[in-house]
Amino acid sequence: MNLRPESGRFARREFLKRAGITVGMGAFAIRPRAATATAFRLATFSAEVTVPMGHALMGGGIKPAERVVDLLLARGFALLGGERPLVLVSVDWCEIRNDAFDRWRTVLAEAAGTSPDRVLVTSTHCHDAPVADLRAQRLLDEHSPGVNITDLAFHESAVQRVASALREGLKRAQLVTHIGTGEARVEGVASNRRFIPDSGGISYARMSRAVMGQATAAPEGTIDPFLKTVSFWNGNRAVCSLHSYATHPMSHYGQGQVSCDFVGLARNRRQADDAGCFQIYASGCSGNVTAGKFNDGSPAARTQLTQRIYDAMVAAEKSTERHPLCQVNWRASELHLTPRSGAGFSSNDSLKILADPNAKSFAKCLAAMNLSWRERVGRGQPIGVPVIDFGPAQILLLPAESYVEFQLFAQWVRPEIFTLVAGYGECAPGYIPIEKARAELDSNLHDWCWVDPGAESAMKETIVRTLKI
Repeated sequence: MNLRPESGRFARREFLKRAGITVGMGAFAIRPRAATATAFRLATFSAEVTVPMGHALMGGGIKPAERVVDLLLARGFALLGGERPLVLVSVDWCEIRNDAFDRWRTVLAEAAGTSPDRVLVTSTHCHDAPVADLRAQRLLDEHSPGVNITDLAFHESAVQRVASALREGLKRAQLVTHIGTGEARVEGVASNRRFIPDSGGISYARMSRAVMGQATAAPEGTIDPFLKTVSFWNGNRAVCSLHSYATHPMSHYGQGQVSCDFVGLARNRRQADDAGCFQIYASGCSGNVTAGKFNDGSPAARTQLTQRIYDAMVAAEKSTERHPLCQVNWRASELHLTPRSGAGFSSNDSLKILADPNAKSFAKCLAAMNLSWRERVGRGQPIGVPVIDFGPAQILLLPAESYVEFQLFAQWVRPEIFTLVAGYGECAPGYIPIEKARAELDSNLHDWCWVDPGAESAMKETIVRTLKI
């Protein structure tokens, strides 16, 4: 199926027909919604989730924790007044996967008095932070003792701390009357991994820090240049701002220095400006977007990147348009992705790696995560793709390291609605690329990608269903 979007209202209609979605003539018009007597309340919460020293970082792929540079936080809100409470939490971790993802949603749902599918969990994806995958760790404990991804006891204590903070926050829930929408262009942060070297051809080697001059000289490539902010207001007073921007959030990293990096630092600085407005940051779809063009990996670069994200947060808030909060609707669609086939990715291949005493520790971690994901799919457990719809604005959560094209696609599908897209929901699939990247032999898909070709069509079809055109 050709799912390449074309421009224009009627081209969108034709695209949706090809995707099997039937729409009426007024599908793209803004439909006014009558105000209701519903009173909505918002509870905010924050808890520290910093790993202990010695804990694995980035799934065992880099040096383990040796020093805490910045605390890692889980920050979120619970929105009350609809059918059942809705919870969103953004965690300063690299990834939350498989049964760890389920555990977060289950425990927070119990704390909020709602169902797990109404809990949106996202990771900021900073790399000097942990990957959580409980089943993968148990596989390692069984087959390769001493190799670690996640400290199971620490993980449970972290989840319970966040749940406790949520319960306390619910006691202080306050009235919200309006939803705010704002955005600002971010200068000098994001660049696509893909660029054209002087020698010709195509390179996907623009990492989070520049390692060659051509990576910094080449244009940014495909990015979403805007930081988007959805805010909640009680009359004329902002009580919570959720910001999102699509980039890998790493500056200097990999040396065991635990950090929320420049996006978390910008959020913390913005919070210090105004204690009355609770600040949350979520990373957008940025599997193929980094700060590589603008980052040399130095401490000075981290300071510059922090300033640029902070400036965009301030500008987005200043540009905010307020709308009466008359509705809060939730819906979700099921996403089915096929586990990656080919040499090295079968269950037997991964089990052999786990049993090989000469295999490197990180190879064992990757094998365990592959098995954890394959077991999930084997149980028939899909990935939920949820959206919170406020009428004039919506918050969409997409899974894993989705490429930025999926974020741009979601905004294109509903251009009349302000759409904030968060990535890094259920992170089990790893990179979710577009087919063009596969065809061009994107070098980043060597190991941290556990899905077969066809993921692009599945993602786009699910986005369309979720956004309910």
